[in-house]
Amino acid sequence: MSFAKWIGGALGWSFGGPIGAIIGLAIGSLIDSSTQGGGFLLGDGNTQQNRRRQTTSRSRTQTRTRRPQTHSGDFEVSLLILASVVIKADGKQEQSELDFVRNQFVSMYGKDRANQAFKLFKNISKQQIPTRKVCLQIREMMDHSSRLQLLHFLFGIAKADGMVTDDEVSQIYMISGYLGISSRDYGSIKAMFYNSTDNAYKILEITKEATDDEVKKAYRKMAKKYHPDKVIHLGKEHQKGAEEKFRQVQNAYEQLQKERRF
Repeated sequence: MSFAKWIGGALGWSFGGPIGAIIGLAIGSLIDSSTQGGGFLLGDGNTQQNRRRQTTSRSRTQTRTRRPQTHSGDFEVSLLILASVVIKADGKQEQSELDFVRNQFVSMYGKDRANQAFKLFKNISKQQIPTRKVCLQIREMMDHSSRLQLLHFLFGIAKADGMVTDDEVSQIYMISGYLGISSRDYGSIKAMFYNSTDNAYKILEITKEATDDEVKKAYRKMAKKYHPDKVIHLGKEHQKGAEEKFRQVQNAYEQLQKERRF
């Protein structure tokens, strides 16, 4: 497989800014030769210069209109960068965490594409990542549902070795703040990776004092927020994670139904 073609969807906004700089450095020794067509990461026929012109043109248009749509490639490289930050949060890289990243990519993209992604991931991990700048770029350009999906994946990485350390929690919490994710949304997703008596309430973003009607209302709200169709623009490969969040909401509601008998 041509390295320049390993991402299935075209890169959009992530080609520029701090993310583009990180990816550009990471692929320095891995990028295909000019005979592969000159693509940056994707073999879509565009030269790097053309991509710069397109990105600049899109940026000018987008500042006058609305947030651009996040492509699969944009989400993927954002995920790789933030995953490297979380894995290094406790000062070491556990093999179980690396295996989790690899296995997740295999399940989403298939073995060949996952192998290419992991090569890039290793090069990214060697860099000092400007976390705040990266997150602010993601916050500005990526829709809310996709950012929630990133956060869900990061907790999955932290939990891969069986426990989430305080350093990892602190790192993910900081990332979520930079990404513009509310404390309630952060708490909801975090609760999906812990076992406690009040997890169902946390997932639905309510307290134990909520009435039955408020529980039902919260369920409808969270089911809508975490519905897989919210990230359909990222491709089928990224809907699996969204489906897991959606199941967690359903399970939380069913648990409260049984406990409250309504």
